[in-house]
Amino acid sequence: DVDMAKEMTTFQKNNILNQAAQAMLAQANQQPQGVLQLLR
Repeated sequence: DVDMAKEMTTFQKNNILNQAAQAMLAQANQQPQGVLQLLR
């Protein structure tokens, strides 16, 4: 079914975007820690 393929593609795309967003948040959370380490 064409709709099923389309839905799966959309799902995968959103999944990848979600993972990218989580990775960015993780990086953003790590940066202040790094600055604090430098100050010690």
